[in-house]
Amino acid sequence: MARTALVTGGTRGIGAAISVALRDAGYDVAANYAGNDEAAKKFADETGIKVFKWSVADYDACKDGIAKVAEALGPVEVLVNNAGITRDAMFHRMTPDQWREVIDTNLTGVFNMTHCVWGAMRDAKFGRVVNISSINGQKGQAGQANYSAAKAGDLGFTKALAQEGARAGITVNAICPGYIGTEMVRAIDEKVLNERIIPQIPVGRLGEPEEIARCVVFLAGEDAGFITGSTISANGGQYFA
Repeated sequence: MARTALVTGGTRGIGAAISVALRDAGYDVAANYAGNDEAAKKFADETGIKVFKWSVADYDACKDGIAKVAEALGPVEVLVNNAGITRDAMFHRMTPDQWREVIDTNLTGVFNMTHCVWGAMRDAKFGRVVNISSINGQKGQAGQANYSAAKAGDLGFTKALAQEGARAGITVNAICPGYIGTEMVRAIDEKVLNERIIPQIPVGRLGEPEEIARCVVFLAGEDAGFITGSTISANGGQYFA
């Protein structure tokens, strides 16, 4: 019987690639999204993956949404915390709302989602939690004090929770992507990409969403049962942690 996997922010960009890769690996996949109904419908129509709408920043919405996923597909055994937003600004111009919105989604959202599946995973003596952090959570980035703080927090959360989950058969790991060729990144001015971003990446190119997805499939699988509390840095050699 296929395991059930839930991917937050799972209908676009890296999340969409993760959802498809898990489906292709034999999982029953649910893709969560927060707001873009048109993109979610297109994704569902093209992939056959069930989509579910709620904000990961809302604990009660997470609880209700996960219950709907469990009813449709079975208890969530693999959780991929991928949902994230940016509200970039230099710190002297950053507003409390810009800070709060990013922390609420990118850090508190990881707590909300994981907390709502943790009890069932403990009861089942099996679980896989994969947190999608960022290179900027490892090295920091000007203009992203909120985003870097949240993504660094995700790494601390991963390490602490891995210690709690280990004896219950639950692994908790993180992936830190570098610059990945999503629609958002490819929309950056080509001159900026070629002269300022790609030269920082030793392999000389952007990563592909599917390369992050393959990391997730590995960590979700039986072969990764002895790996927990770890971080995979998938950044083309741009930063070594």
